[in-house]
Amino acid sequence: MSASTGKHVTVIPGDGIGPEVVKAALRVVEAAGIKLQIDECEAGARVFAKGNATGVPQETIDSVTRTGVLLKGPLETPIGYGAKSANVTLRKLFETFGNIRPVRTLPGVKTPYSDRNLDIVIVRENVEDLYSGVEHMQTPGVAQCLKLISRNGCEKIVRLAFEFAVAEGRGVVHCATKANIMKLTEGMLQHAFEDIAPEYPKIQAKHILVDNCAHQLAMRPEQFDVIVTTNMNGDILSDLTSGLTGGLGFAPSANIGSRVAIFEAVHGSAPDIAGQNIANPTAIIFSAAMMLRHIGEPQAASAIEHAVVCTFEQGVHTRDMLGTGTPTSTTGFADEVIANLGKRCIHVAEREHGHFKVPPLVESVERVEPKSRRVVGADVFVESLLMPGELGRKVEGLVADSSLKLAGIANRGTAVYPEVEAKVGLVDHYRCRFVSRAGGKDVDDAQLLDLLQRLTTELRWMHVEKLQEFDGEEAFSKSAGQA
Repeated sequence: MSASTGKHVTVIPGDGIGPEVVKAALRVVEAAGIKLQIDECEAGARVFAKGNATGVPQETIDSVTRTGVLLKGPLETPIGYGAKSANVTLRKLFETFGNIRPVRTLPGVKTPYSDRNLDIVIVRENVEDLYSGVEHMQTPGVAQCLKLISRNGCEKIVRLAFEFAVAEGRGVVHCATKANIMKLTEGMLQHAFEDIAPEYPKIQAKHILVDNCAHQLAMRPEQFDVIVTTNMNGDILSDLTSGLTGGLGFAPSANIGSRVAIFEAVHGSAPDIAGQNIANPTAIIFSAAMMLRHIGEPQAASAIEHAVVCTFEQGVHTRDMLGTGTPTSTTGFADEVIANLGKRCIHVAEREHGHFKVPPLVESVERVEPKSRRVVGADVFVESLLMPGELGRKVEGLVADSSLKLAGIANRGTAVYPEVEAKVGLVDHYRCRFVSRAGGKDVDDAQLLDLLQRLTTELRWMHVEKLQEFDGEEAFSKSAGQA
Protein backbone atom coordinates (compact mmCIF):
# COMPACT_ATOMS: atom_id res chain seq x y z
CA MET A 1 0.00 0.00 0.00
CA SER A 2 1.19 3.52 -0.71
CA ALA A 3 1.90 5.60 2.35
CA SER A 4 -0.19 8.63 3.25
CA THR A 5 1.52 11.22 5.41
CA GLY A 6 0.78 14.43 7.22
CA LYS A 7 -2.20 13.34 9.34
CA HIS A 8 -1.69 14.96 12.72
CA VAL A 9 -3.39 13.28 15.70
CA THR A 10 -3.12 13.26 19.48
CA VAL A 11 -2.58 9.89 21.15
CA ILE A 12 -3.10 9.09 24.85
CA PRO A 13 -1.76 5.57 25.54
CA GLY A 14 -3.83 5.41 28.72
CA ASP A 15 -3.63 3.31 31.88
CA GLY A 16 -3.27 -0.41 32.54
CA ILE A 17 -3.34 -2.32 29.26
CA GLY A 18 -3.78 0.92 27.33
CA PRO A 19 -0.17 1.41 26.19
CA GLU A 20 0.01 -2.19 24.91
CA VAL A 21 -3.20 -2.15 22.87
CA VAL A 22 -2.65 1.39 21.56
CA LYS A 23 0.84 0.45 20.38
CA ALA A 24 -0.62 -2.58 18.59
CA ALA A 25 -3.24 -0.42 16.87
CA LEU A 26 -0.68 2.14 15.72
CA ARG A 27 1.50 -0.62 14.27
CA VAL A 28 -1.49 -1.80 12.23
CA VAL A 29 -2.27 1.74 11.06
CA GLU A 30 1.32 2.23 9.89
CA ALA A 31 1.35 -1.13 8.13
CA ALA A 32 -1.81 -0.06 6.30
CA GLY A 33 0.20 2.74 4.74
CA ILE A 34 -0.79 5.65 6.97
CA LYS A 35 2.04 7.69 8.47
CA LEU A 36 0.56 9.70 11.33
CA GLN A 37 2.19 12.68 12.97
CA ILE A 38 1.58 11.85 16.62
CA ASP A 39 1.43 14.07 19.69
CA GLU A 40 1.70 11.61 22.59
CA CYS A 41 0.05 13.03 25.71
CA GLU A 42 -1.06 12.00 29.19
CA ALA A 43 -4.40 11.75 30.98
CA GLY A 44 -5.87 9.55 33.69
CA ALA A 45 -4.18 7.85 36.64
CA ARG A 46 -0.73 9.41 36.32
CA VAL A 47 -2.22 12.86 36.07
CA PHE A 48 -4.51 12.32 39.07
CA ALA A 49 -1.45 11.13 41.01
CA LYS A 50 0.27 14.44 40.25
CA GLY A 51 -2.55 16.29 41.99
CA ASN A 52 -4.52 17.37 38.92
CA ALA A 53 -8.15 16.78 39.94
CA THR A 54 -9.38 16.75 36.32
CA GLY A 55 -7.05 13.99 35.16
CA VAL A 56 -6.34 16.02 31.99
CA PRO A 57 -3.32 18.39 31.91
CA GLN A 58 -3.27 21.61 29.93
CA GLU A 59 -0.70 20.31 27.44
CA THR A 60 -3.09 17.50 26.49
CA ILE A 61 -5.95 19.97 26.07
CA ASP A 62 -3.74 22.16 23.88
CA SER A 63 -2.71 19.21 21.69
CA VAL A 64 -6.28 18.01 21.10
CA THR A 65 -7.33 21.58 20.32
CA ARG A 66 -4.60 21.75 17.65
CA THR A 67 -5.14 18.35 16.05
CA GLY A 68 -8.90 17.96 16.43
CA VAL A 69 -8.44 14.17 16.59
CA LEU A 70 -7.65 11.99 19.62
CA LEU A 71 -6.97 8.24 19.79
CA LYS A 72 -6.91 7.15 23.41
CA GLY A 73 -6.48 4.05 25.49
CA PRO A 74 -8.58 3.30 28.58
CA LEU A 75 -8.23 5.66 31.52
CA GLU A 76 -8.68 4.74 35.17
CA THR A 77 -11.45 6.60 37.00
CA PRO A 78 -11.94 6.98 40.76
CA ILE A 79 -15.08 5.03 41.74
CA GLY A 80 -17.42 6.46 44.35
CA TYR A 81 -15.05 9.16 45.56
CA GLY A 82 -12.59 11.83 44.52
CA ALA A 83 -12.21 13.36 41.09
CA LYS A 84 -14.46 13.02 38.06
CA SER A 85 -13.66 10.72 35.17
CA ALA A 86 -10.94 12.01 32.84
CA ASN A 87 -12.94 10.39 30.02
CA VAL A 88 -15.98 12.54 30.85
CA THR A 89 -13.76 15.61 31.25
CA LEU A 90 -12.37 15.15 27.72
CA ARG A 91 -15.85 14.68 26.24
CA LYS A 92 -17.17 17.78 27.95
CA LEU A 93 -14.17 20.00 27.27
CA PHE A 94 -14.44 19.36 23.55
CA GLU A 95 -18.24 19.03 23.40
CA THR A 96 -18.14 15.62 21.75
CA PHE A 97 -21.91 15.42 21.99
CA GLY A 98 -22.39 12.16 20.09
CA ASN A 99 -21.03 8.73 20.93
CA ILE A 100 -21.16 6.19 18.09
CA ARG A 101 -20.80 2.54 19.15
CA PRO A 102 -21.01 -0.04 16.34
CA VAL A 103 -21.11 -3.78 17.02
CA ARG A 104 -21.36 -6.71 14.64
CA THR A 105 -21.16 -10.47 14.60
CA LEU A 106 -17.55 -11.60 14.21
CA PRO A 107 -16.43 -15.03 12.96
CA GLY A 108 -14.75 -17.14 15.61
CA VAL A 109 -16.13 -15.00 18.44
CA LYS A 110 -18.56 -17.40 20.07
CA THR A 111 -21.68 -15.97 21.73
CA PRO A 112 -25.30 -17.16 22.02
CA TYR A 113 -25.98 -14.79 19.10
CA SER A 114 -23.17 -15.89 16.79
CA ASP A 115 -25.60 -17.05 14.09
CA ARG A 116 -27.77 -13.89 14.12
CA ASN A 117 -25.64 -11.70 11.80
CA LEU A 118 -25.93 -8.62 13.99
CA ASP A 119 -24.87 -5.17 12.77
CA ILE A 120 -26.11 -2.55 15.26
CA VAL A 121 -25.02 1.00 16.02
CA ILE A 122 -25.86 2.87 19.21
CA VAL A 123 -25.80 6.67 18.81
CA ARG A 124 -25.72 8.07 22.33
CA GLU A 125 -26.03 11.66 23.50
CA ASN A 126 -22.74 12.19 25.27
CA VAL A 127 -22.66 15.32 27.44
CA GLU A 128 -26.08 15.88 29.03
CA ASP A 129 -28.55 13.84 31.09
CA LEU A 130 -27.60 12.54 34.53
CA TYR A 131 -23.99 12.52 33.36
CA SER A 132 -23.92 16.30 33.58
CA GLY A 133 -22.69 15.39 37.06
CA VAL A 134 -24.78 18.00 38.90
CA GLU A 135 -25.28 16.33 42.28
CA HIS A 136 -26.09 17.58 45.77
CA MET A 137 -26.65 16.03 49.17
CA GLN A 138 -30.09 17.43 50.01
CA THR A 139 -30.13 16.01 53.53
CA PRO A 140 -27.50 13.80 55.21
CA GLY A 141 -29.38 10.77 53.88
CA VAL A 142 -30.86 11.96 50.56
CA ALA A 143 -28.84 12.73 47.42
CA GLN A 144 -30.00 14.46 44.25
CA CYS A 145 -28.69 14.20 40.69
CA LEU A 146 -30.14 16.60 38.13
CA LYS A 147 -31.17 15.12 34.79
CA LEU A 148 -30.50 17.99 32.39
CA ILE A 149 -31.81 17.53 28.85
CA SER A 150 -31.87 20.37 26.32
CA ARG A 151 -33.85 20.69 23.11
CA ASN A 152 -30.62 21.68 21.36
CA GLY A 153 -28.83 18.56 22.64
CA CYS A 154 -31.71 16.35 21.52
CA GLU A 155 -31.82 17.87 18.04
CA LYS A 156 -28.07 17.46 17.55
CA ILE A 157 -27.98 13.79 18.56
CA VAL A 158 -31.07 12.93 16.50
CA ARG A 159 -29.62 14.62 13.41
CA LEU A 160 -26.31 12.85 13.95
CA ALA A 161 -28.11 9.49 14.11
CA PHE A 162 -30.03 10.12 10.88
CA GLU A 163 -26.98 11.51 9.07
CA PHE A 164 -24.95 8.47 10.12
CA ALA A 165 -27.72 6.14 8.92
CA VAL A 166 -27.81 7.89 5.54
CA ALA A 167 -24.02 7.79 5.18
CA GLU A 168 -23.92 4.05 5.87
CA GLY A 169 -26.95 3.12 3.79
CA ARG A 170 -28.92 1.99 6.83
CA GLY A 171 -32.70 1.84 6.75
CA VAL A 172 -34.07 2.09 10.29
CA VAL A 173 -33.46 4.41 13.25
CA HIS A 174 -35.04 3.59 16.60
CA CYS A 175 -35.28 6.27 19.29
CA ALA A 176 -35.16 4.64 22.74
CA THR A 177 -36.51 6.71 25.65
CA LYS A 178 -38.29 6.42 28.99
CA ALA A 179 -40.75 9.14 27.95
CA ASN A 180 -43.69 7.33 29.56
CA ILE A 181 -42.23 8.15 33.00
CA MET A 182 -39.94 11.16 32.46
CA LYS A 183 -42.25 13.03 30.15
CA LEU A 184 -40.35 16.32 30.14
CA THR A 185 -36.73 15.11 29.92
CA GLU A 186 -36.89 11.82 28.03
CA GLY A 187 -40.00 13.14 26.34
CA MET A 188 -37.96 15.98 24.87
CA LEU A 189 -35.82 13.49 22.93
CA GLN A 190 -38.92 11.70 21.67
CA HIS A 191 -40.47 14.97 20.47
CA ALA A 192 -37.23 16.09 18.76
CA PHE A 193 -37.01 12.69 17.04
CA GLU A 194 -40.61 12.89 15.81
CA ASP A 195 -40.11 16.47 14.57
CA ILE A 196 -36.87 15.74 12.68
CA ALA A 197 -37.65 12.27 11.26
CA PRO A 198 -39.76 13.60 8.33
CA GLU A 199 -36.61 15.34 7.01
CA TYR A 200 -35.23 11.85 6.28
CA PRO A 201 -38.09 10.15 4.38
CA LYS A 202 -35.92 7.24 3.20
CA ILE A 203 -35.17 6.21 6.80
CA GLN A 204 -37.79 4.33 8.77
CA ALA A 205 -38.17 6.06 12.16
CA LYS A 206 -39.49 4.18 15.19
CA HIS A 207 -39.87 5.22 18.82
CA ILE A 208 -39.40 2.50 21.45
CA LEU A 209 -39.40 2.55 25.24
CA VAL A 210 -35.88 1.87 26.45
CA ASP A 211 -36.84 -1.05 28.71
CA ASN A 212 -38.62 -2.72 25.80
CA CYS A 213 -35.57 -1.94 23.66
CA ALA A 214 -33.36 -3.84 26.11
CA HIS A 215 -35.87 -6.70 26.14
CA GLN A 216 -36.01 -6.81 22.33
CA LEU A 217 -32.20 -6.69 22.08
CA ALA A 218 -32.09 -9.86 24.14
CA MET A 219 -34.96 -11.54 22.27
CA ARG A 220 -34.60 -10.44 18.63
CA PRO A 221 -31.61 -8.11 18.22
CA GLU A 222 -31.41 -8.48 14.44
CA GLN A 223 -34.43 -6.14 14.09
CA PHE A 224 -32.23 -3.17 15.09
CA ASP A 225 -30.04 -1.09 12.83
CA VAL A 226 -29.36 2.33 14.47
CA ILE A 227 -30.58 3.22 17.98
CA VAL A 228 -30.42 6.82 19.20
CA THR A 229 -30.89 7.52 22.91
CA THR A 230 -29.99 9.64 25.90
CA ASN A 231 -26.67 9.49 27.73
CA MET A 232 -27.22 6.97 30.51
CA ASN A 233 -29.59 4.81 28.47
CA GLY A 234 -26.98 4.76 25.71
CA ASP A 235 -24.21 3.83 28.12
CA ILE A 236 -26.20 0.80 29.25
CA LEU A 237 -27.57 -0.26 25.85
CA SER A 238 -24.18 0.03 24.14
CA ASP A 239 -22.60 -2.30 26.71
CA LEU A 240 -25.53 -4.66 26.20
CA THR A 241 -25.03 -4.74 22.42
CA SER A 242 -21.30 -5.28 22.93
CA GLY A 243 -22.17 -8.31 25.02
CA LEU A 244 -24.28 -9.73 22.20
CA THR A 245 -21.28 -9.79 19.87
CA GLY A 246 -18.44 -10.86 22.15
CA GLY A 247 -17.89 -8.23 24.81
CA LEU A 248 -16.12 -4.93 25.34
CA GLY A 249 -12.86 -6.31 23.98
CA PHE A 250 -14.38 -6.06 20.49
CA ALA A 251 -16.25 -2.75 20.87
CA PRO A 252 -14.89 0.44 19.27
CA SER A 253 -16.35 3.90 19.69
CA ALA A 254 -16.18 7.42 18.33
CA ASN A 255 -17.01 10.53 20.34
CA ILE A 256 -18.07 13.09 17.75
CA GLY A 257 -18.10 16.86 18.20
CA SER A 258 -18.31 19.80 15.85
CA ARG A 259 -14.56 20.48 16.19
CA VAL A 260 -12.98 17.44 17.83
CA ALA A 261 -13.43 13.66 17.53
CA ILE A 262 -12.19 11.18 20.14
CA PHE A 263 -11.72 7.50 19.24
CA GLU A 264 -11.36 4.89 21.95
CA ALA A 265 -11.99 1.33 22.99
CA VAL A 266 -14.78 1.24 25.54
CA HIS A 267 -13.30 -1.43 27.78
CA GLY A 268 -11.50 -0.65 31.02
CA SER A 269 -7.82 -0.47 31.83
CA ALA A 270 -7.68 -4.07 33.22
CA PRO A 271 -4.74 -3.41 35.57
CA ASP A 272 -4.70 -7.08 36.63
CA ILE A 273 -3.32 -8.12 33.21
CA ALA A 274 -1.34 -4.97 32.37
CA GLY A 275 2.17 -5.52 31.10
CA GLN A 276 1.63 -9.21 30.31
CA ASN A 277 1.10 -8.84 26.54
CA ILE A 278 -2.15 -10.82 26.67
CA ALA A 279 -4.82 -8.12 26.22
CA ASN A 280 -7.16 -8.19 23.23
CA PRO A 281 -6.39 -5.15 20.99
CA THR A 282 -9.40 -5.63 18.68
CA ALA A 283 -11.50 -2.77 20.07
CA ILE A 284 -8.78 -0.15 19.76
CA ILE A 285 -7.78 -1.43 16.30
CA PHE A 286 -11.39 -1.02 15.15
CA SER A 287 -11.46 2.42 16.83
CA ALA A 288 -8.32 3.38 14.92
CA ALA A 289 -10.08 2.32 11.70
CA MET A 290 -13.01 4.61 12.60
CA MET A 291 -10.47 7.40 13.16
CA LEU A 292 -8.90 6.81 9.73
CA ARG A 293 -12.29 7.03 8.07
CA HIS A 294 -12.91 10.30 9.92
CA ILE A 295 -9.63 11.87 8.72
CA GLY A 296 -10.21 10.92 5.11
CA GLU A 297 -8.53 7.50 4.81
CA PRO A 298 -11.51 5.21 4.10
CA GLN A 299 -9.55 2.64 2.07
CA ALA A 300 -7.06 2.04 4.87
CA ALA A 301 -9.93 1.86 7.37
CA SER A 302 -11.74 -0.81 5.36
CA ALA A 303 -8.49 -2.73 4.81
CA ILE A 304 -7.86 -2.86 8.56
CA GLU A 305 -11.41 -3.97 9.33
CA HIS A 306 -11.19 -6.75 6.72
CA ALA A 307 -7.79 -7.82 8.05
CA VAL A 308 -9.14 -8.14 11.61
CA VAL A 309 -12.08 -10.23 10.45
CA CYS A 310 -9.78 -12.40 8.29
CA THR A 311 -7.66 -12.99 11.37
CA PHE A 312 -10.73 -14.23 13.25
CA GLU A 313 -11.73 -16.39 10.27
CA GLN A 314 -8.36 -18.11 10.53
CA GLY A 315 -9.08 -19.08 14.12
CA VAL A 316 -6.59 -16.70 15.72
CA HIS A 317 -7.77 -15.67 19.16
CA THR A 318 -6.59 -13.90 22.29
CA ARG A 319 -6.94 -15.22 25.81
CA ASP A 320 -10.36 -13.64 26.42
CA MET A 321 -11.90 -15.56 23.48
CA LEU A 322 -13.13 -19.12 23.36
CA GLY A 323 -11.21 -21.13 20.82
CA THR A 324 -9.01 -24.12 20.14
CA GLY A 325 -5.26 -23.99 20.28
CA THR A 326 -2.96 -21.66 22.15
CA PRO A 327 -4.20 -18.05 22.37
CA THR A 328 -1.97 -15.45 20.81
CA SER A 329 -0.49 -12.39 22.51
CA THR A 330 -1.36 -8.74 21.99
CA THR A 331 1.61 -8.26 19.69
CA GLY A 332 0.98 -11.63 18.02
CA PHE A 333 -2.59 -10.63 17.18
CA ALA A 334 -1.37 -7.37 15.66
CA ASP A 335 1.18 -9.33 13.62
CA GLU A 336 -1.58 -11.55 12.22
CA VAL A 337 -3.75 -8.54 11.34
CA ILE A 338 -0.81 -6.91 9.55
CA ALA A 339 -0.20 -10.13 7.60
CA ASN A 340 -3.84 -10.11 6.49
CA LEU A 341 -3.89 -6.53 5.20
CA GLY A 342 -5.10 -6.53 1.61
CA LYS A 343 -7.07 -9.76 1.99
CA ARG A 344 -10.84 -9.89 1.56
CA CYS A 345 -12.76 -11.89 4.13
CA ILE A 346 -16.10 -13.58 3.60
CA HIS A 347 -17.80 -12.44 6.81
CA VAL A 348 -17.80 -8.67 6.23
CA ALA A 349 -20.77 -7.44 4.23
CA GLU A 350 -19.89 -4.52 2.02
CA ARG A 351 -21.43 -1.37 3.45
CA GLU A 352 -21.39 2.26 2.41
CA HIS A 353 -19.17 4.42 4.58
CA GLY A 354 -19.93 7.88 3.30
CA HIS A 355 -19.00 11.07 5.12
CA PHE A 356 -21.75 12.10 7.51
CA LYS A 357 -22.64 15.67 8.44
CA VAL A 358 -21.98 16.79 12.00
CA PRO A 359 -24.22 19.56 13.38
CA PRO A 360 -22.12 22.71 13.71
CA LEU A 361 -21.17 24.30 17.00
CA VAL A 362 -23.28 27.39 17.64
CA GLU A 363 -21.31 30.10 19.43
CA SER A 364 -24.35 31.89 20.86
CA VAL A 365 -26.53 30.73 23.76
CA GLU A 366 -29.19 28.36 22.43
CA ARG A 367 -32.75 29.19 23.43
CA VAL A 368 -36.29 27.98 22.78
CA GLU A 369 -38.50 31.08 22.88
CA PRO A 370 -42.08 30.46 24.04
CA LYS A 371 -44.92 32.72 22.92
CA SER A 372 -46.00 33.09 26.52
CA ARG A 373 -44.70 32.16 29.93
CA ARG A 374 -45.63 32.64 33.56
CA VAL A 375 -44.78 31.39 37.04
CA VAL A 376 -47.76 29.78 38.77
CA GLY A 377 -46.11 28.62 42.00
CA ALA A 378 -43.07 26.93 43.48
CA ASP A 379 -41.82 23.67 44.90
CA VAL A 380 -39.83 24.12 48.08
CA PHE A 381 -37.86 21.10 49.31
CA VAL A 382 -37.54 20.93 53.10
CA GLU A 383 -35.73 18.68 55.55
CA SER A 384 -37.99 17.52 58.37
CA LEU A 385 -38.56 14.63 60.77
CA LEU A 386 -42.25 15.51 61.15
CA MET A 387 -44.91 13.15 59.86
CA PRO A 388 -46.75 14.42 56.76
CA GLY A 389 -49.85 15.58 58.63
CA GLU A 390 -47.83 17.46 61.21
CA LEU A 391 -45.65 19.04 58.55
CA GLY A 392 -48.64 20.03 56.44
CA ARG A 393 -50.39 21.75 59.32
CA LYS A 394 -47.20 23.55 60.35
CA VAL A 395 -46.56 24.81 56.80
CA GLU A 396 -50.17 25.96 56.42
CA GLY A 397 -49.82 27.91 59.64
CA LEU A 398 -46.59 29.57 58.51
CA VAL A 399 -48.11 30.76 55.20
CA ALA A 400 -51.65 31.40 56.45
CA ASP A 401 -51.69 35.11 55.58
CA SER A 402 -49.35 35.00 52.58
CA SER A 403 -50.19 35.26 48.88
CA LEU A 404 -49.28 31.58 48.35
CA LYS A 405 -51.02 28.51 49.69
CA LEU A 406 -49.85 24.93 50.21
CA ALA A 407 -51.19 22.70 47.43
CA GLY A 408 -49.65 19.44 48.64
CA ILE A 409 -46.60 17.64 50.01
CA ALA A 410 -44.71 14.72 48.46
CA ASN A 411 -42.02 12.41 49.77
CA ARG A 412 -39.73 10.77 47.19
CA GLY A 413 -42.22 11.65 44.45
CA THR A 414 -45.34 10.25 46.18
CA ALA A 415 -48.11 12.53 47.45
CA VAL A 416 -48.42 12.27 51.27
CA TYR A 417 -50.44 15.41 52.17
CA PRO A 418 -53.31 16.06 52.25
CA GLU A 419 -53.35 12.69 53.97
CA VAL A 420 -53.62 9.66 51.71
CA GLU A 421 -54.67 6.16 52.68
CA ALA A 422 -51.58 4.43 51.27
CA LYS A 423 -48.65 4.09 53.64
CA VAL A 424 -45.27 4.88 52.14
CA GLY A 425 -41.74 4.71 53.48
CA LEU A 426 -40.73 8.21 54.53
CA VAL A 427 -37.40 10.00 54.52
CA ASP A 428 -36.53 13.46 55.84
CA HIS A 429 -36.88 15.04 52.39
CA TYR A 430 -40.25 16.59 51.53
CA ARG A 431 -41.38 18.57 48.51
CA CYS A 432 -43.91 21.24 49.41
CA ARG A 433 -45.86 22.66 46.46
CA PHE A 434 -47.22 26.18 46.65
CA VAL A 435 -49.59 27.98 44.29
CA SER A 436 -51.17 31.43 44.20
CA ARG A 437 -54.20 32.01 46.38
CA ALA A 438 -55.46 34.33 43.64
CA GLY A 439 -55.85 31.43 41.21
CA GLY A 440 -54.34 31.97 37.77
CA LYS A 441 -52.37 35.04 38.82
CA ASP A 442 -48.64 35.15 38.15
CA VAL A 443 -46.32 34.56 41.10
CA ASP A 444 -43.42 37.01 41.32
CA ASP A 445 -40.03 36.75 43.01
CA ALA A 446 -41.06 39.01 45.89
CA GLN A 447 -43.81 36.54 46.80
CA LEU A 448 -41.35 33.63 46.64
CA LEU A 449 -38.81 35.42 48.83
CA ASP A 450 -41.57 36.17 51.35
CA LEU A 451 -42.54 32.48 51.28
CA LEU A 452 -38.99 31.36 52.01
CA GLN A 453 -38.61 33.83 54.84
CA ARG A 454 -41.79 32.47 56.46
CA LEU A 455 -40.66 28.86 56.11
CA THR A 456 -37.17 29.61 57.42
CA THR A 457 -38.53 30.62 60.82
CA GLU A 458 -39.28 26.96 61.70
CA LEU A 459 -38.09 24.74 58.85
CA ARG A 460 -34.84 23.95 57.02
CA TRP A 461 -35.22 24.29 53.24
CA MET A 462 -32.54 23.33 50.70
CA HIS A 463 -33.97 23.68 47.19
CA VAL A 464 -36.55 25.77 45.32
CA GLU A 465 -38.02 25.23 41.85
CA LYS A 466 -40.37 27.66 40.16
CA LEU A 467 -43.48 26.11 38.64
CA GLN A 468 -43.71 27.51 35.13
CA GLU A 469 -46.13 27.43 32.24
CA PHE A 470 -44.90 27.82 28.67
CA ASP A 471 -47.44 28.56 25.95
CA GLY A 472 -50.23 27.67 28.37
CA GLU A 473 -48.84 24.21 29.15
CA GLU A 474 -47.70 23.14 32.62
CA ALA A 475 -43.91 22.69 32.56
CA PHE A 476 -43.63 20.57 35.70
CA SER A 477 -44.53 17.08 36.82
CA LYS A 478 -47.08 15.91 39.37
CA SER A 479 -46.47 13.47 42.20
CA ALA A 480 -47.66 9.89 42.12
CA GLY A 481 -51.12 9.86 43.68
CA GLN A 482 -51.69 13.57 42.94
CA ALA A 483 -54.83 14.47 40.98
